[in-house]
Amino acid sequence: MCRRYISEFTAFCHSIHVLGEVTPRAMDAVTSLGERISARILAALLRQMGEESEALDATRLIVTDRTFQSAVPLMEQTRARATARLTPLFERGTIPVVTGFIGATEDGVTTTLGRGGSDYTAAILGDCLDADEVWTFTDVDGVMTADPRIVPDARVIPVLSYSEVGELAYFGAKVLHPRTIRPVIERGIPLWVKNTFHPEHPGTRIVRESRNTHGTVKAVTAIDHLSMVTVEGRGMMGVPGIAARTFAAVASDGTSVLMISQASSEQSICFVIPTKTAPQVIHTLEEEFSRELVRRDIDRIWSLDDVVVVTAVGAGMRGTPGVSARIFGSLGRAGINVIAIAQAHQSAVSPSSSPRPKRKRLYAGFTRRLSTNEKQDPCRCSRRHRRGRAAVRQAPFRSSPVRGNGARRLGAQRRTSLQRCLSMGYTWGSAPFLG
Repeated sequence: MCRRYISEFTAFCHSIHVLGEVTPRAMDAVTSLGERISARILAALLRQMGEESEALDATRLIVTDRTFQSAVPLMEQTRARATARLTPLFERGTIPVVTGFIGATEDGVTTTLGRGGSDYTAAILGDCLDADEVWTFTDVDGVMTADPRIVPDARVIPVLSYSEVGELAYFGAKVLHPRTIRPVIERGIPLWVKNTFHPEHPGTRIVRESRNTHGTVKAVTAIDHLSMVTVEGRGMMGVPGIAARTFAAVASDGTSVLMISQASSEQSICFVIPTKTAPQVIHTLEEEFSRELVRRDIDRIWSLDDVVVVTAVGAGMRGTPGVSARIFGSLGRAGINVIAIAQAHQSAVSPSSSPRPKRKRLYAGFTRRLSTNEKQDPCRCSRRHRRGRAAVRQAPFRSSPVRGNGARRLGAQRRTSLQRCLSMGYTWGSAPFLG
């Protein structure tokens, strides 16, 4: 059976070589082969161990639209197929080994589910089968309090809510993709994140509503390689449709906006996007607002590079007074300029140009003052913190280029340690944080 798939792979590669190009549909067909081979190897191993097992292609179970490389499941058709095919196997004690990552259109053309597709497959099938729980395995013990590659002593967060893990996934945590949790959110099914290489570890349990400890910050995460684009002009005040036109133009380039902030005077709108997309987005915006730029209703459209969105997450922060004062006071004492804020979970933005040791101290600054004398809940802080504010700050480690209409170059910023900024004014108890 595996030889058949290897022959298919060889044929696909030969065709791509002859044509000199590959379509998204062909790429889905090629990338599906690894999952198909792996499922059959695992099923054979289970049978060798004395278990009844059968390998199944998700192309027979998961029905999707025709968006190749990022297909969307059609849940009604999928539920009917999955129930009809898998329930008899469960009833006779057979272990089904289903391929992740792939599905098929209604007429049987192979598709893939995009990033996080294997976890997404598990969540889809858990939804369709009314599962009690869904377990997903990765290479860490669960959702960590910091990126373990940066902070070796990062810890596992025992319990997170759907909203908390969704925020973490959106703002850079690599364990789960936001789409993975959508099916289980809609059905209220608990999701476990466990370690393939350490299966006895309890991992992280993701539930509809976790127990909130007042002031709890459960996670700190960061996204780098970002730019903040600003559309500004005195003629924007009170003019309807500027924001709609701005984000319609950004969407026309296929660019995702991570964060938005607008001046209360309506004289500027700024938003954060990946740096690699900034030049094209600025060009598109300048075309969209060409008449306003000529009339000087809009003064300029420009981008500030080398920013990082840093987000603190924890539902227990909601309604706790004084968090913003301590955060921005700490930033000010460290000489760090906050250039935009947006309410969400607690977030701040720092530069992608920061050297790795600096970034390590960024996370370490939250955990280095852990109290060894306090015996308290592992999800409790010694100070109160409130849910969600996002801040963007300029890169302090090198000059930041400004691009676009009226382009100029900013002067070099002070060399300010992120660790000094984030450790000032905070004395955390035994609270876990994530990066």
